[in-house]
Amino acid sequence: MPNPIKRNEALKPLSRDHHHGLLLCWKIRQGIKLNIEPERIKKYLDWFWMSYLKPHFEIEEQYVFPILGNENELVKQALAEHRRLERLFENEGELSKTNSLIEEELEKHIRFEERVLFNAIQSVASSEQLIQIEIDFSDKSFYENLSDPFWL
Repeated sequence: MPNPIKRNEALKPLSRDHHHGLLLCWKIRQGIKLNIEPERIKKYLDWFWMSYLKPHFEIEEQYVFPILGNENELVKQALAEHRRLERLFENEGELSKTNSLIEEELEKHIRFEERVLFNAIQSVASSEQLIQIEIDFSDKSFYENLSDPFWL
């Protein structure tokens, strides 16, 4: 089993966001397994996108990715995945298919950022850059939307 990743303190809030993203993927899988109407899952996805994921992408793009630079291949991949996920979250058609694609793409994207991109970033980031991320991204608490816990 691989050793756990030693995440720099400044990036831990973003990793906690990633944990909630992975839980979202689990909830989608549960909803599909329980034959929940795709519209109910989509309603939750819309809430999650606006409340957490879209702001998370903006923080990464504004403060974290520039450490490696937008010409870096890993950053280019992350930006392309952000755009694809944004299109999926904002797609209102074929909800069953879209919900499944969000689950697959988001999990793959989070694993890439955690295992590859963040390691590359923290290996080259100066302490000043890491401090700036910490200042700019204060850890916000996650509040679950339990208005329709379809996954239970």
